Amino acid sequence: MDGAAEGHCVSCLAVGAAVLMLTTPDFQLSWTHSVERVEWQEDWRIHDHALSLTAARVRGSGAGMEPGENARFRDGWWEWPGDLRVPALILAASGATGAGWTLCANGECLDLGAQSGEPIVLKPCEGDTQ
Repeated sequence: MDGAAEGHCVSCLAVGAAVLMLTTPDFQLSWTHSVERVEWQEDWRIHDHALSLTAARVRGSGAGMEPGENARFRDGWWEWPGDLRVPALILAASGATGAGWTLCANGECLDLGAQSGEPIVLKPCEGDTQ
């Protein structure tokens, strides 16, 4: 997931102690709900030193998984526009859910937090100009 080698890096995302060089400011975060076992996806953009949710999708509904405002059902997913801006995301890494988080960017995916450990913090890199 290192676009810097090709000279096309436009954004940087700190993932815990690691740094990902992205060729776009966009990335997707997905996971399976620990109780309902339903897939959830969120599209994020690095912008102005923060993370902005641009869209979210859930493949069904259940306890704690209500579709967002203005949701539409399309191709088996509830989809809705994002309306959240945060300085960072903190992902729990309990190891008790059977799976962790999947972060996809630049056409590649990285699994995070599948094993029990410290929470994983996602945030724009210091000095990122996106």
